[in-house]
Amino acid sequence: MRIRKLNHSVYQVQYHLVWGTKYRRKYLKHYVRTELIKSLYQTQRRHPDIYIHNINTGDDHVHMQIEIPPTHSIPAVIRDMKSNSSTHLRKRFSFITRIYQDSGIWSTGYFISTIGLNEANIQKYINNQNTDDRGRDVTSEFS
Repeated sequence: MRIRKLNHSVYQVQYHLVWGTKYRRKYLKHYVRTELIKSLYQTQRRHPDIYIHNINTGDDHVHMQIEIPPTHSIPAVIRDMKSNSSTHLRKRFSFITRIYQDSGIWSTGYFISTIGLNEANIQKYINNQNTDDRGRDVTSEFS
């Protein structure tokens, strides 16, 4: 983890962020993932002090390793990312618009945890998303 500096403070904070599609619908196929990731990086460009380390998805959820400085509200950053990506994907893919019509495409909640000494394990976990891990015990990855 790198140490970041603001005008009057120094910080080292990373988060593991996860959110799912509404009703856990499995529409995040490879061609949708590409546009989703593009959209998330566009949101990052609007907030240059936020840094996305890693993004990966399953068919129905998103995993992200992200640095959010203490000057930003975490819920506001997540709301912005989910809102902008929802708008982008609905414009880009008509089948998503048909599924959700006038509502957002993401579930209302999210999971977030800080990343400390287990950064390598979390990076490995995020990188292994969307691989066929059915029937495999993944609890050892967090030991």
